[in-house]
Formats: sequence, structure tokens, C-alpha cells
Amino acid sequence: MTRIIAGAAGSLTLAVPDAGTRPTSDRVRESLFSALESADLIADAAVLDLYAGSGALGLEAVSRGAASADLVEKASRAASVAERNARAIGWAVPGASVRVHRASADAYLRSANGVFDLVFLDPPYDVGETELSSTLSLLVPHLAAGATVVIERASRSAEPSLPPGLTHDRAKKYGDTTLWWALRA
Repeated sequence: MTRIIAGAAGSLTLAVPDAGTRPTSDRVRESLFSALESADLIADAAVLDLYAGSGALGLEAVSRGAASADLVEKASRAASVAERNARAIGWAVPGASVRVHRASADAYLRSANGVFDLVFLDPPYDVGETELSSTLSLLVPHLAAGATVVIERASRSAEPSLPPGLTHDRAKKYGDTTLWWALRA
């Protein structure tokens, strides 16, 4: 069971796709959002959740005070689940601005007009480093000054190669998952 951990929609149960996604565990999300809140990176942030799956990361941010979340998911079933979850968050957080985009991360970034303060990338573990690096390159022009990018990868994966415009900040390992933090340079 996946749920919103805290904030205005705390304890709200989220639907998850029946196959094809790997939801971020509650333990990892709780630790991640604790760090984000302690750094004051969520309040009023424009959030982008690439490879969104159920949308749990972007929706958690909205529950905790982010101004908006754009959830990007190309798998039709997962995007439908994200849309249902976005509607549920809308009831719990009146005025929340959540948009679901049915597109690949790269296609969305090629046509996006927004600028984001906080970005989550949780690609399938089989997405290679070259493909991830390309996505990160497309992301850089859409980042606000000082933006934070959190990349979730398998712990066995190499450190993501960052394009110009992003610098490594830190990494935190949680069993089979590692979160890589990068900052807009």
C-alpha cells in the first residue's frame, strides 16, 4: 500500500499501477521529504515528477505545501492511475495545481515551457546511463536558479553523469535504492 505520508493529505491511500512501475517505498519517501523540508525546498515550489508512475513523489510534495506538480508518465495505465491520485489530492488539498502529462520524459522536456524548483527523476532501473544523461541535459533549461534534482536509481548503478548546469550535491543509499541529489549550477 502506498500512501501520502504527511501534510494536508497525510494518510491518503494512493492507487498504484498493477505492473510496470516500482513505487518509491514509504521509508525512502519519508527520509527524502524530511530532508527536503528541513532544507525548506518544498513550500511554494514548482515540482516536476518525471517517470511519475502513481505520482507519489509529486503528490507528496503538494500535500506538504508545493505550489504545483507536473507528473510525467508515458505508460497509459500508470498515467491513468496518476490522474486518479491527482483528483484525490485535489479533494484533500483544495487549490492544488496538479497536471498529468501522458508523454515520455524527453518528449515532455522538449516541449515544456515551465521552470521548476524541485524535480524528481525515478526512471525504470533498466534506463541506461546514456539515456538518463540525455534526459538530464534536456531538463537543465527548465530549472530555476538553485533548483534541486533528486534522481532515484538502483544502488548497483553508477553515479549519474551530470550535464553542464548541474552539480552533484550528495547521495544517500537505502538498501537497493540510492538517491542522488544534484543542484542547478
